[in-house]
Amino acid sequence: MEIRKVYFARFVAAAMIAAVAGCATVPAKEEDNSVIKEHVVTRWNLLITHKADQAYDYLSPGFRSTISREKYADEMNQRGLRWDKVNYVSQDCEATTCKVRLMVDYRITLKGSVGTVKSMAPLVETWIKADGKWYFLPDALQPTKLGAQGDS
Repeated sequence: MEIRKVYFARFVAAAMIAAVAGCATVPAKEEDNSVIKEHVVTRWNLLITHKADQAYDYLSPGFRSTISREKYADEMNQRGLRWDKVNYVSQDCEATTCKVRLMVDYRITLKGSVGTVKSMAPLVETWIKADGKWYFLPDALQPTKLGAQGDS
């Protein structure tokens, strides 16, 4: 009976160690961090300059399979909302996912006497690593975030 208790205690200890180890996150490699920042800013600068057909290449392969380059470019370039500038703020990355925080300056023309309104808004984008490359993963469930998430 005492031997069973010892084995059971060892089993529980090993299981706890395995569970804790499984919860540990693996940080992204340092070179990935700079690549992600570069990709994020490049993609946004393409959107700002109405080159959404080129920004399409930064979309995740799965998302690209749901929309053609032409349709994506048309939808992004014809928006009433215009982006003027993007500022990279920070990122929080693991081995294959990254949450990137940005501040985006935008303008929108409203009907009536209001005219063009300029503002800025914080955004959080998700980037994923697939086949050794980093891609933007749109949040298809929230397409209203400045027209950037879900549609881009």
